[in-house]
Amino acid sequence: MITKSEEPAVAERSVIWARVFGWSMLSALVAYLFNVYFSNSLGWPGPAGILKGAGILSWLQIAFYIAAIAAASFYVLKNKEVSLVEDSAKITRFNAWLVRGVFWAVLFVGIVDATISFLRVEDLLASVVGEELTTQLGRPSFRGLFVHIPLVVVGFIIASFTRTLGFHWLTLLIVVAELSIVFTRFIFSYEQAFMGDLVRYWYGGLFLFASAYTLLEDGHVRVDVLYASFRKKTRGIVNSVGSMVLGISLCWTILIIGFGSRTAIIYSPLTNFEVSQSGYGMYVKYQLAAFLGIFAITMMIQFVASFLESVSDYLDASDDEVPEASLSHG
Repeated sequence: MITKSEEPAVAERSVIWARVFGWSMLSALVAYLFNVYFSNSLGWPGPAGILKGAGILSWLQIAFYIAAIAAASFYVLKNKEVSLVEDSAKITRFNAWLVRGVFWAVLFVGIVDATISFLRVEDLLASVVGEELTTQLGRPSFRGLFVHIPLVVVGFIIASFTRTLGFHWLTLLIVVAELSIVFTRFIFSYEQAFMGDLVRYWYGGLFLFASAYTLLEDGHVRVDVLYASFRKKTRGIVNSVGSMVLGISLCWTILIIGFGSRTAIIYSPLTNFEVSQSGYGMYVKYQLAAFLGIFAITMMIQFVASFLESVSDYLDASDDEVPEASLSHG
């Protein structure tokens, strides 16, 4: 039984452990992505290689995780005065920048790639960029490296200077793209593969990238038959456990399955610049696979922020405190 005099010390330890867990999840995520590159691109044996006697490279990859968790713990212990809410806000700001960046990136990539595809299908590209560059732009790896990646960089640069999320513009352009298909098909009897590709590309980005933002705004559908009547302290428990057990674990499952090997469902299309077989369609199929990975990463980051905020709600709320939303329905 914890006495009143012991409560502040217990609360302080709880804050530290919660912050260590949250930052360890994020640092382990970084270590995992580096290990994916080392294992799948450079042929390292992976941490599981120690079971097969793989040697020093496997131990080195395990050391990445140990170092990541140690760095997270060091950061927390060095900054004990930082609150859970402050950590949550810091993580959320970074995630918001990441989401803004990918929204602007798919916006630019969609417009430019669709334009290239239109010029190719109408046999106009050579007159604009020349025969040699036209041939190169017909290669998925060339278009990915020298067209898409620079546009992604531009998207993140713009995201650093703007605080508005790009999905507002993306939503509008999806409507415009869909309307253009309707008008050109039924009025001019004209339709090309890249037109449908553009709508699917932007739809995929909109729904997967907006998920983290919707989680931040608590906009996801919640079955709150019981939750609506919970007190704030109970809600803190439910949200923190849910973020940890259901949210973060789901994101790790997606990442491990999607990047677990060279032939994994996310890693393979991404590294091979996989494209669809629809003739002169857009060359963005590999990015649709990457969208799922970005979804898991941004959702994990936001689940960590939600976890920290929920633990703060639990520790700060009194046992009889009722959320304002519940009071308004009373």
